[in-house]
Amino acid sequence: MGMLTEFKEFAMRGNVIDLAVGVVIGGAFGKIVTALVDKVIMPPIGLLIGGVDFSKLAVVLKAASVDAAGKEVPAVMLAYGEFINALLQFVIVAFAIFMVVKVINKLHKQPEAAPAAPAEPSEDVLLLREIRDALKK
Repeated sequence: MGMLTEFKEFAMRGNVIDLAVGVVIGGAFGKIVTALVDKVIMPPIGLLIGGVDFSKLAVVLKAASVDAAGKEVPAVMLAYGEFINALLQFVIVAFAIFMVVKVINKLHKQPEAAPAAPAEPSEDVLLLREIRDALKK
């Protein structure tokens, strides 16, 4: 029974719940970014460079074939277009996170306090100044 209680305390801590919420929101945000890149950003870019669909870009390493049993063997492809899409998605997500962190940091930034007035000199310093001034006279 002790382990179950300990697990319950662990799971109910704020950090674990915050992490779970972050993962769920991150997954949903990832889907939004994927749709944005695949359906909104990449088609115009592909159109600008001659109608190329980045997700379809690939190098065929071995063509599709039919084996001796009559089963079709799919082609072996190096799909670098998917990599380009993933790279663009990463850049967009990284930029979005950067902007959110920047806004949060700006909101948390405390206004700079005016510099404190210099402290009053000690009695010893005042006494030494008086002696100095008296000697000058």
